[in-house]
Amino acid sequence: MRSRLRRLHAHDRQFTWTARIDQVRTVQGWRRCVRVRVWGAGKNSRALQVDLLSTAPRSAWGDPAATDGVYPEPRHVRAVIDHALGHGWQPDEIGGTFVLTGAGHAEALPLPGFVLTDLLLLAERDGGGG
Repeated sequence: MRSRLRRLHAHDRQFTWTARIDQVRTVQGWRRCVRVRVWGAGKNSRALQVDLLSTAPRSAWGDPAATDGVYPEPRHVRAVIDHALGHGWQPDEIGGTFVLTGAGHAEALPLPGFVLTDLLLLAERDGGGG
């Protein structure tokens, strides 16, 4: 599946971002998780990455991973960019990825409808994916 590149103007520059929908297992069952990646200086620049876990409640129609339609809006991505820039992300550097983890940033970066999570990263490290 192709990812759609989106653009957002902030801090006197144009950022390019994409979001990939996935799912992770939590103690409440499967949940929607969206991986957001942002570039501030072209495809070779240091990417910003954050995994956003949907906080949508379980519905009568089934598993939130299958029925949840939440998707990051530009205001969410702008908040992530602002937070990352304030915590050391240098978008002009070449290569690598600056990761905002749930353990390090969830409390300091409240996003309506989402919470920062490490569950997708942990699942990938364990070889299970999402």
